[in-house]
Amino acid sequence: MNRDARTKKLIILGVDGMDPATTKRLVDAGRLPHIKNYIERGAARKELNMLGAHPTITPPCWTTLATGAYPGTHGITCYWRQSPESLDAVVYNMDSRNCKAEQLWNVTAEAGLKTMVWHWPGSSWPPTSKSPQLHVVDGTQPGSVNMGVAQMDWEKIVYASSDTEKLRFIPHTQKAAGVGCNITDIGEVLSSGGDDDADEMMELWWGDEARKGGEIRTYVNTLDDTEMMIGAKVAYDMVFSPIAPARDWAGSPDGALEFTLLISNGKENRYGLITKNRDGVYDSVSLYRAKADKEPFAVLENGKMVSGIIDSATKKGATKPCCRSYKLLELSPDGTSLRLWISNALDTTNNMLWHPVSLHGKITENVGPIPPVSLIGGEDSELVEQVFEPSWDIYCKWQADCLEYLLDRGGYDVVFSHLHNVDCAGHQIWHLGKTLEPWNHTDEKVYQALIDRFYEQTDRYLGRFLRYLDEEYTILIVSDHGLLVGENVPPILGEYAGANIKVMEELGYTVLKKDASGNSLSEIDWDKTRAVQIRSNYIYLNLKGRDKQGIVDPKDKYALEEQLISDLYNYRDDRTGKRVVGIALRNKDAVLLGVSGPECGDIFFTVDEGFNRLHGDGLTTAEGYYNTSVSPVFIAAGQGIKPGFTTERVIRQVDVTPTAAVLLGTRIPAQCEGAPIYQILSDAL
Repeated sequence: MNRDARTKKLIILGVDGMDPATTKRLVDAGRLPHIKNYIERGAARKELNMLGAHPTITPPCWTTLATGAYPGTHGITCYWRQSPESLDAVVYNMDSRNCKAEQLWNVTAEAGLKTMVWHWPGSSWPPTSKSPQLHVVDGTQPGSVNMGVAQMDWEKIVYASSDTEKLRFIPHTQKAAGVGCNITDIGEVLSSGGDDDADEMMELWWGDEARKGGEIRTYVNTLDDTEMMIGAKVAYDMVFSPIAPARDWAGSPDGALEFTLLISNGKENRYGLITKNRDGVYDSVSLYRAKADKEPFAVLENGKMVSGIIDSATKKGATKPCCRSYKLLELSPDGTSLRLWISNALDTTNNMLWHPVSLHGKITENVGPIPPVSLIGGEDSELVEQVFEPSWDIYCKWQADCLEYLLDRGGYDVVFSHLHNVDCAGHQIWHLGKTLEPWNHTDEKVYQALIDRFYEQTDRYLGRFLRYLDEEYTILIVSDHGLLVGENVPPILGEYAGANIKVMEELGYTVLKKDASGNSLSEIDWDKTRAVQIRSNYIYLNLKGRDKQGIVDPKDKYALEEQLISDLYNYRDDRTGKRVVGIALRNKDAVLLGVSGPECGDIFFTVDEGFNRLHGDGLTTAEGYYNTSVSPVFIAAGQGIKPGFTTERVIRQVDVTPTAAVLLGTRIPAQCEGAPIYQILSDAL
């Protein structure tokens, strides 16, 4: 085999949730000019798609992209890992030590190629090679860099008015530590919320206890318990503040008005000064740490988002300098009312997820502090448009700036990068792209337009790297999965974040305990429960000798699996009368989809097309409303790639790693199960 390098430099631009069907529709409409340029200069399938791994969930798919191995082989088999102690609980999973397959970045570092792994979720942190050629930034959760460890204060909206009589703080009522698949406090995920400091949290996080325990137990009984309902609900702190004439300031203009902000979970004050222009119209707000300060730390104009503002915040007794963004959403001309958004606060000194640590200082000094992204909006389309989307505009620019800085000045030969804007928006708004009964109050056309805008945002980001094609780089654009707009309200089956109770209870396999009045409790009755459905696509039998409270005799396992699979196929949606389960396979048979072995359930199943939620519960080929799909995207361009070429080959996610290895002339990782996409290579293998 010809193993000469076809390129000396490779950039993998990963975009979480990027759907080839939506991408192609917008490319054809002329709305994604930079992606069109990549396609014209490179190679892809006509549909821009590839077959993803299963389940179609962030960590397993990104790990497949990094190793060329299927989830059953590499061992990262869903967003969460099954608890070794309990069938109804999960534990934290984005730990590289859970990965049983070799990552390509270890191979490139071994080959002497300076390699950067930028926020690649699933199997990149902690670093998996001691080579000085391997540098890694975060990867412990999908959202944004440092989101899981550096957040000091939640985002909030300040409502100030001359009619408000008393200063009040109302904390957000968040049901989980994040929105969708964004973990915003890993300490909260792994513990019951004690006062651990950062070192203690890291010991819990990366120590044996994190792998053994730290259980998360969530029961999904109704639609209200599902991630699509919870994730789309607006969750932010609210501050209600009186507006009054400015008093006791070190210096304030004539006619200035004042209000008070509360930060750090309502325990610290900041002060706002509302001032008017030459025409006597109140049009600006200045923010101060104290009235005695001569200069504000932020000046806000109506409708303009300001980012990169450094102010302190306090959490669990520790005060840190933090980066925040602000936007004055509304200000009445007479200054008597305003609405102000304040982002979450990210500790600018937190470098615990940077290897080497010096990278953090270089980035913050030469590019700037990490800008916080918003996690609010959902069913409030105004907040999506005015807050959520522009916060991601700022973050996308910052990340592109970082990668350009590293490529131009850091001397990196290979870059693996991940961006989460599309998927983060997906968990907020994609299900609102079709008007279904639970969301009759929303307008699907508004949300379809927002979906398209996030792809235009992604196009601008990807466009920043086009120039590297002229500098002898090869660029691969990939995603872990696509996102679909659901055709119907999904069944309570296939939710990735908890144990799915309703359908399994109706089928008689999962039984909840009852109180004295016969009402169901949030506790499984293990003496009567024969099977549990958990982690997207897996069903576990409650087996004697294997599970702590097992009741199923191992000799009855095959017959029970046969009965359960039959019952799944016969289950019908009560609204439409249609079958809701697509396929169901025993563990040994699920090897056909790469989801067999000890880290997978006794049965692997998928929800049938038409009943899929956003992603994760169905096949990688699933399609949805508004021309959306779950398939991941694949586009290649640059050195070693045929220009303007369309291949008919079925490309699989496991093929990306061996293709990248062949392009770079390195060996293929040890457990790789894919094959090079030789049809797109400019030189024959």
